[in-house]
Amino acid sequence: MYCINNNVKSTFTRAIISLLFAICFVSAGFSQQPIAQRDSVLLNKFYTSYHEPLFWLSSAKNIKRANEWLNMIVSEDHPGFVTDKAEIIQIRSVLSVKKLKDNILKEKTDRQITGLVLNFIKYIKQGNASFDYDEISISNDSVYVYQLIFSGHKSSVSSIVSRLECNDHDYLILKKYLLDSIPDKNSFKYKTVLRAMNYRKFISSNLKPEYILTNILATEAEYFKDGLLTIKMRTVVGSKLKPTPTIASYITSIVTFPSWNVPHEIAVKELLPKIQKDETYLEQNNMNVVDSKGNPIEDSELNWQNYTERNFPYFFRQSSGSDNSLGVLKFNLQNPFSIFLHSTSLQSSFAKDYRFLSHGCVRLEKPFELAADMLRGNIDLDELKTGKKDTKSKTIMLPGKIPVFIIYSPATVVGNKVIFLEDIYGIVK
Repeated sequence: MYCINNNVKSTFTRAIISLLFAICFVSAGFSQQPIAQRDSVLLNKFYTSYHEPLFWLSSAKNIKRANEWLNMIVSEDHPGFVTDKAEIIQIRSVLSVKKLKDNILKEKTDRQITGLVLNFIKYIKQGNASFDYDEISISNDSVYVYQLIFSGHKSSVSSIVSRLECNDHDYLILKKYLLDSIPDKNSFKYKTVLRAMNYRKFISSNLKPEYILTNILATEAEYFKDGLLTIKMRTVVGSKLKPTPTIASYITSIVTFPSWNVPHEIAVKELLPKIQKDETYLEQNNMNVVDSKGNPIEDSELNWQNYTERNFPYFFRQSSGSDNSLGVLKFNLQNPFSIFLHSTSLQSSFAKDYRFLSHGCVRLEKPFELAADMLRGNIDLDELKTGKKDTKSKTIMLPGKIPVFIIYSPATVVGNKVIFLEDIYGIVK
């Protein structure tokens, strides 16, 4: 018989116990939903492109690389990317086992690491800003997949992340402020700065040379052309009761002398009571009554007192002209909320400090300058400024669609300083 030294037996026993513990502990962890979302399509795309079942657990060198990525992911350098600490412990337990034989566990762990890393890369590149309507963002999953596959070992993980990270000026100011000045992750300031950082990532990752940015809370709009701020103006935005939604979409055309089809809710809740008190209200405000097909209805024949919010079957349409609620210019913004950027005859409202006054649309202080720039001067501004009633409306297509970002950010950057604005709509919790 062979004799086994007690020390060897003890070491061997501890190794077996550690292996069993790691396998059981990690296997249990896979039944839990990790906090960092896994995109199965993204994972499948990665392994289909890589052509092998193991990327990290294929060699000791790659295991070391996996640990470098995990160290980066759990560091405090990238606020807002949330992971499950228990999940990281589970992964490290598997990575620490030498010559692991369980191929199923190895493949599961490999995919788990890949999911974490790809989602981390995705986060540092584009953040997780959300909009009420988003038509702009495009999937860069294939880019992230190939960036990881071909990342190699020549560069450190930290240098790879530095190359990938957003280098937008405002983003860097916000990030430094967050890391240096706000230790409490549950504070209003932390949440608002993080929100602003995610907006900057989103805008940077979907940036075009020409775009419009309006921060609802700043009640300002900025027009950028060739990457430079060309026009800055005040805006009037939605009230607390009729908030302006966040939108990432495109302006494709500009309408001159638009008529205004009054939204049904405004018609029955605001206009109907006014008409019931004074039937000349329609004439005074250049409004017509139309049916659901847009056919005119003779309003003098209607018994207004018989109608309520629930049974009013008609619609109101305001004629074109300078007194129209949309003014003489409407910037057609693609969205399902009937939200537009438009001019207004109420120029005095731009002198007010509190400009949360509209039904949700964004009124512009300098619509003529903006239209002239967007259309490269191909618009008759003199005709627009006359603002004659019932002037025929025209739709002018833009040379190319222009991105518009309507954001809600209580934190913003002015120069090199972070400024905080009142959370008017009470969105940040």
